[in-house]
Amino acid sequence: MFRHTPFRYATLALLAALAVLYTLNAEYFGLELVAEIAVLAILVLALDMVAGFGGMVSLCHGALMGIGAYAYALLTTAGGLTAPVGMLGAIAITAAFAWVIGAICSRSHGIYFIMATLAMGQMAYSYVFEAPIFGGDDGLSGISRLDLSLIGLDLNDGRSFAFFCLVMLGLAYGFSALVLSSGLGRSLSGVMHSEQRMRALGACVWRVKADMFGVSGGIAGLAGVLAAQHVMFVSPGLLAWTVSGEALVVVILGGLGTLVGPLVGAVAFIMLKHEISDMTSYWHLVVGLILIAVVMSGANGIFGWIESQVERWRPRRAAMTDEEIRKREVLSDA
Repeated sequence: MFRHTPFRYATLALLAALAVLYTLNAEYFGLELVAEIAVLAILVLALDMVAGFGGMVSLCHGALMGIGAYAYALLTTAGGLTAPVGMLGAIAITAAFAWVIGAICSRSHGIYFIMATLAMGQMAYSYVFEAPIFGGDDGLSGISRLDLSLIGLDLNDGRSFAFFCLVMLGLAYGFSALVLSSGLGRSLSGVMHSEQRMRALGACVWRVKADMFGVSGGIAGLAGVLAAQHVMFVSPGLLAWTVSGEALVVVILGGLGTLVGPLVGAVAFIMLKHEISDMTSYWHLVVGLILIAVVMSGANGIFGWIESQVERWRPRRAAMTDEEIRKREVLSDA
């Protein structure tokens, strides 16, 4: 079951402080990195909700992000809706698609659930790629960003848009934590541990899964909307299964089922990607080796390993006498 600890709060505060300081001092490329990290972080938050807390490992969340991006593009260009209405409409459409996928796949488990969601994502990719309304392989351009000129913000400015993405990430995290702490989140945790027991208690298992998948899909849709506004262009590549695969890698790299870990994983993945790609085009190989090392170590990702070390250290320190603590501090100073 989801819970916040002092260490998790401290990690969130540190990440927020570093993000604000970096955004205030970054140049153009750095601001692009901030926006890219924020979009990926929102997507992996959505994936961790169902995979980490519900055992539903999905390979269609990239497609859901793509649906959100295309929905926003069509609603604001062909539909003529304003950007705020288009954002809400795109999130709602994506959530509805995700709910249907969750309802259809709710009776499958393990590898069968993974393959079912992969098939759903590939069907969405193929349809968007072939349908003329979506622009085919050429995609859709001319997408506008949210107009916040009434409050003195120009989101066409890179720094303002980067801060906007960070605010959206904060709201997405807060909403995710709220949902996971609610009755729906507790029911999902019970379903993951024992579906039979939850049925005996009167819970509608398929509905719990579908509802959480719908909520998760709405958050993935927000990531898609921000991705569309970031580059002001969408293409079928957003719906490719590789996007879902990368999101799953980030969740595992950061820490599955922690909600904070995926944020750490998103930062680590994007920074590794750009730093290593400057040295070699085989950056996927390096990231893959790091992921294998994390998995083989038995730790729950980077954040999970650090958290476990902190939890081990705290009981030992609590058991030490004041005299022992003072002796250690004296020795360390010496």
